Amino acid sequence: MSILVTGGAGFIGSHYVRSLLGGSYPGYEDARVTVLDKLTYAGNLANLVPVADHPGYSFVHGDITDPELLAKVVPGHDVVVNFAAETHVDRSIAGAADFVTTNVLGSQRLLQAALEAGVRTFVQVSTDEVYGSVSEGAWTEDEPLLPNSPYSAAKAGGDLLCRAYHRTYGMDVRVTRCSNNYGPYQYPEKVIPLFVTNLLDGVRVPLYGDGLNVREWLHVDDHCRGIQLVLDKGSAGEVYNIGGGAELTNRELTERLLAALGAGWEMVDPVPDRPGHDRRYAVDSGKIRSIGYEPQVDFDRGLAEVVHWYRDHQAWWRPLRKIGK
Repeated sequence: MSILVTGGAGFIGSHYVRSLLGGSYPGYEDARVTVLDKLTYAGNLANLVPVADHPGYSFVHGDITDPELLAKVVPGHDVVVNFAAETHVDRSIAGAADFVTTNVLGSQRLLQAALEAGVRTFVQVSTDEVYGSVSEGAWTEDEPLLPNSPYSAAKAGGDLLCRAYHRTYGMDVRVTRCSNNYGPYQYPEKVIPLFVTNLLDGVRVPLYGDGLNVREWLHVDDHCRGIQLVLDKGSAGEVYNIGGGAELTNRELTERLLAALGAGWEMVDPVPDRPGHDRRYAVDSGKIRSIGYEPQVDFDRGLAEVVHWYRDHQAWWRPLRKIGK
């Protein structure tokens, strides 16, 4: 089995690669993995150091928008798992062009290269944010796509191209849509690592608006197990929501992080709300549970482990706080 993992040096992609090559997924012990990554500010070869010497691992530095490179790299792979994306909402509000280029054009060029190379299965890793905001209940995979930020709109564009390549060309394309991820090796602009690293340095943390926006939290290990399950047992042309089940307001999350780091509410800096800030996300994971998915990482335990990880791995994150600003 030969698997091309695009965006495999990023937070979620690198966890998938480390898990795959580390023997976490039965039946894939002999898999060969090629990581293709542009190594933007959020892509980091340090994330792949644990598997750098694995005989089944190889790395290619490049961009999924480059069709000539894809024509060389994609052939010979049985599976493509596409993690490559611009992902930070605030950055998309400041400048949407890079998000459209990578998340829409990049997805199309990767799909086309996979089609021409005869790749068996293509898994597109997406986000619950494509659905927009939900006031109650949870989104199923049949909900209309109503994205509210340039980031989520670009991801929705990529998802629709996946649907089109399945329907038009008969490609085996499967899409996953996850809730908010957390875990080790997450770039410190995202809320949990940002707050943890700020508090470790005695720096106040920014809380948007009234802090009552609700997110559903999913440990990266549960997410990657869900992706692997979709690869193993999912069906062509289908979409699978992957949720963690831990639903908290941003204020509740902030309170837990303050407590974990021995800080008080005086370390919180209320800031104006983000433009177009979605009020609540929640996904119905019934479809993927029907093929055997069950989250395994309890949120309180997972959050405590993440806090300890950032406390113990300051040599990894301190240089990153100076990049991409």
